[in-house]
Amino acid sequence: MTGHEQKSGIVRTLIDNSFLLIAGAIAALIWANLASPIPSGSDDSGAPPETSYTRFVDFDLTSLWSDHEDDHASDENQTTSSVETTEGAEQDDQESHGGHHGLTIHFVINDILMALFFAIAAKEVWESLLPGGALSNPRKAATPLLATVGGIAGPALVYIIGCYFTGTQDIFGKGWAVPCATDIAFSYLIARMIFGVGHPAIAFLLLLAIADDAAGLMILAVFYPQAPLQIQWFLLTVGAMALALLLKRGKVHSHWFYLLGPGVLCWYSFYQANIHAALGLVPIIPFLPHAHTDLGMFAKAEKNREDTLNEFEHFWKTPVEFFLGLFGLANAGVVMSSLGTGTWLVLGGLLLGKPLGITAMTLFAEKGLKLQKPAGMDYRHVVTLGMVAGIGFTVALFVSVAAFTVAGPVQDSVKMGALLSFAAAPLAILIAKALGVRPEPRASVDPKTETEAG
Repeated sequence: MTGHEQKSGIVRTLIDNSFLLIAGAIAALIWANLASPIPSGSDDSGAPPETSYTRFVDFDLTSLWSDHEDDHASDENQTTSSVETTEGAEQDDQESHGGHHGLTIHFVINDILMALFFAIAAKEVWESLLPGGALSNPRKAATPLLATVGGIAGPALVYIIGCYFTGTQDIFGKGWAVPCATDIAFSYLIARMIFGVGHPAIAFLLLLAIADDAAGLMILAVFYPQAPLQIQWFLLTVGAMALALLLKRGKVHSHWFYLLGPGVLCWYSFYQANIHAALGLVPIIPFLPHAHTDLGMFAKAEKNREDTLNEFEHFWKTPVEFFLGLFGLANAGVVMSSLGTGTWLVLGGLLLGKPLGITAMTLFAEKGLKLQKPAGMDYRHVVTLGMVAGIGFTVALFVSVAAFTVAGPVQDSVKMGALLSFAAAPLAILIAKALGVRPEPRASVDPKTETEAG
């Protein structure tokens, strides 16, 4: 192998394992903590001081082509109207259309580019329901699905109890879903290190993470609307789905027709209905022509499939990794002084609630409902896997912004909890060593079914 090929392989591995997301988050943390406040004419608004980082995130892209005088007048009006408390700002934010503030960099990344991330997540969920998929056999999937319920209820319960004992229900209560998320890419990477690629705990974790993704999409849609629902716009959603079905029946293959036609309409309907627009491509995913079986998440053979749904993923997979880097840059800019109650609530949910909930529900499934764990798994693996699932990061960070829409100390403290959930990785490794869990030998893996991250 030449040096160039080795370098290309390393770069590819870094991209496929979400290195860009980590790099974006680290860059945001450094930038936010080194940026000095920009002098402002008014200091009594109750809002956090503006810095070069916040100015970047909130930069309105329409100013690039709009009249500068109008922009200046608009800025003066915004400055005047911003003299209010943070609580008042949040209320006004919820009452404004969709909670959006123009075509800002933050909006483009979180609501437009991240729609492709959630579309790929929805693709994995949909395929898992097909024959051969992780969720296609109810009896086989029952125990991991119940574990998923525990992995959602456990963190939410720990978070809510924490709010009660700290007397912060009014401040942090609506963030109960932040610690419910599991970051598939990072948890899969750590699980491979701990269990080895051939261990049944890997399949258990992937099934749990897929179901967790599906639940996360529903939680975002149902519990975190950007403003009061405008249900009449769901007629356009249905119309977009019908158009996608017509394209499918017309044997239209290129994913671009589905993306630029039904996809754009569906995204716009979600935006207008005040459902988080990042979920806007999810309803059309099942209508893209697809294979009739599932080979499994991260299966190498998936790369050889040329159906429309896989074509969509193959085209957008690498761009989405870059979008995740931008997502980290636009959302992880938290000052270290924001470490506080919200941080500990989220970490408590992820590092305590996740493993407890997953283990308890797995035990209930086996002892109470007489279901079975996968062969080769015992409760040492379940407990370790539960801690691995405590890596929330990407989706937890996204839910933090959806739950606490106004930038400031409250949002930042919760974000810090999502970022620090990486602590679950070394904790899982320590737990595995303490319990005697060792990686499965690589030689035991069937090369036909071997999977790889990415």
